[in-house]
Amino acid sequence: MNARSTAAPRAALERGIARACVAVERFAFAPASAAPLAVLRIGLASVLLLQAAMVAPALFELYGRSGILQTPFLDALGRPGSVRLGWLIDRLATLGIGESPIIAAVGALYVLALGALLAGWYTRVAAAGAWFAHLMLMMTADSTNYGVDQFANIFLFYLLWMPAGAALSLDRRLGRAPAGPTSMARLALRVVQIHLCIVYLASGLGKALGEQWWNGDAIWRTLNLPEYRQRDFTWLARYPWLAVGAGWMVLLIECGYPLMIWPRRTRRLWVAATVALHVGIAAFMGLGTFGAIMTVLTISAFAVRADGWRDNRAGAGGASGQRAGG
Repeated sequence: MNARSTAAPRAALERGIARACVAVERFAFAPASAAPLAVLRIGLASVLLLQAAMVAPALFELYGRSGILQTPFLDALGRPGSVRLGWLIDRLATLGIGESPIIAAVGALYVLALGALLAGWYTRVAAAGAWFAHLMLMMTADSTNYGVDQFANIFLFYLLWMPAGAALSLDRRLGRAPAGPTSMARLALRVVQIHLCIVYLASGLGKALGEQWWNGDAIWRTLNLPEYRQRDFTWLARYPWLAVGAGWMVLLIECGYPLMIWPRRTRRLWVAATVALHVGIAAFMGLGTFGAIMTVLTISAFAVRADGWRDNRAGAGGASGQRAGG
């Protein structure tokens, strides 16, 4: 085989690799607006502030050592080595500071940090304070946690590193955040988008591996279990096809999420279907906070323009949006 016969395939391979590198770079680092990240910041902070308002009357019962769960139970149910209020209480006790002021102070720090995050005032510092206070409260009352707490903590942690204060924020208005599209905003958006795709695909495949979501049993049980039951759905026994259809629809939405949420032609449909799924979860299972947070995540990641978006108040340039979510 002569040099010419090997040069052509090699050149084609090199061109293919170069095109792939350009495509990856464009996908992950093409400058984008921080608007989707700002919507994530505002939405997440708003939902968590509402949750804090609901939890506030029971703050000491949930997190105090003399509350619903006494100290031995809190210690036994907590994760080993986790950052908990008990750790802080033990260390500040030597200074003569009691339990109640510490719990109140951590709760106040959490609310103030969320308020600053909502306004986009010292955004990264606010995200750090909200994340750490949320982590401490979550680990203290570990037995009361469910999916919404993990999702909230993960995305609060993401906001530590994302330029979420570069749009719709006091930081932007005061000139503390850069104007215009940035590569960091694109990378941060891709992290959120890929994370959500993995979450929904894993959830959908996990459901699809069993029979309960195919034969409607999961829908029946969910709607009629005492801890989730909001209304009388025993009438579903007369129309089993409704439960079967609802189960199939959940599987379709979750398994199809990573495939259908990216193309522009199907993106709006899948965003709407996903939002409808979580509205249903909130209405029929009473999991309002979970439904609200998951709705915020999908809308901010895939329904807010990342290309060509302009914040007129901030002075960032750009033409009308071309694609939702980048």
